[in-house]
Amino acid sequence: MAAKKKATVNDRTELIEALNALEKEKQISKDVILEAIENSLLAACKNQYGKSENIRVTIDRETGEVGVFSQLEVVDDAMVEDDILQMGITEAKLKFKDVEIGDTVEVEITPKNFGRIAAQKAKQVVVQKIREEERKILYVQYLEKEREIITGVVQRVTDRNVYIHLGKVDAILMESEQVPGEHFKPTEHIRLYVVEVKDTPKGPRITVSRSHPEFVKRLFEEEVTELQDGTVEVRGIAREAGSRTKMAVSSDNPNVDAVGACVGANGNRVNAVVEELRGEKIDIIYWSDSPEILIENALSPASVVSVSVDEEEKTAHVIVPENQLSLAIGKEGQNARLAARLTGYKIDIGCE
Repeated sequence: MAAKKKATVNDRTELIEALNALEKEKQISKDVILEAIENSLLAACKNQYGKSENIRVTIDRETGEVGVFSQLEVVDDAMVEDDILQMGITEAKLKFKDVEIGDTVEVEITPKNFGRIAAQKAKQVVVQKIREEERKILYVQYLEKEREIITGVVQRVTDRNVYIHLGKVDAILMESEQVPGEHFKPTEHIRLYVVEVKDTPKGPRITVSRSHPEFVKRLFEEEVTELQDGTVEVRGIAREAGSRTKMAVSSDNPNVDAVGACVGANGNRVNAVVEELRGEKIDIIYWSDSPEILIENALSPASVVSVSVDEEEKTAHVIVPENQLSLAIGKEGQNARLAARLTGYKIDIGCE
């Protein structure tokens, strides 16, 4: 009997030691797991006693010892109907001091085989809680990367999608989020913009993109210190991924050239972004609160003679020199289309 009791004590001690190690290694709270085990044991008590509303299960945080306690209402001896819920006054006075009818007393009712039941439940709960907490930790880790750039490794490429490993989780670069003309090979490292992170029962689901306009903005923020410290601000961006991006920037500091800061000495900053985007053209323009000036800037590199706007209708009529018309409109209308997206105005272009 002594040997059996010693083994039970060892089991309890090992549980606490295991939970302490788990808390240290995986940052999973020991108390969270113990509370879950207690709740699981409480449910087991309901199966055994038919009820659990007056039963309390505790696990000693230091020794791992399990105790089951029942809270009983003290009633007249003749009124005892359920000894799981009630205790007669005569018995109560023998066990407790200064007790009266109507009081509530608590007695230990730990079953003899409860240590074995507790060990089984503990194992189930620990495994489940580890999965849940690891999923939560992963979710929080990647949620912090939402709307930021992350590096992944290509695992597999299909006709439409690219499967990517992001360190601790996997993601799919959907066809709709890819840049036309880009191709990747397994084991290749690629940079991605994290559009959204969702918590699911199977772990965080991460939506990544290389075609999102914010991807370009974040790339510039990595290269341009003035964007990082807020001296220069990106006020608007329009993009046709793989082809062209227009980005409007401004600065409240009169001594800072917002466009020049983004271009960099000898174009080194903008060229670094263009290289990451595999040759995508980037127009960086000055932002203006004046719609006329902003639209004129947005139609760069074309020269503009005049701009008239209807701010209520959000429309603009632009006059350009005849030899600038095709440049202002752009190939297949791209320049005018991006300018319209950037400014928020429907732009009609005519020539002198």
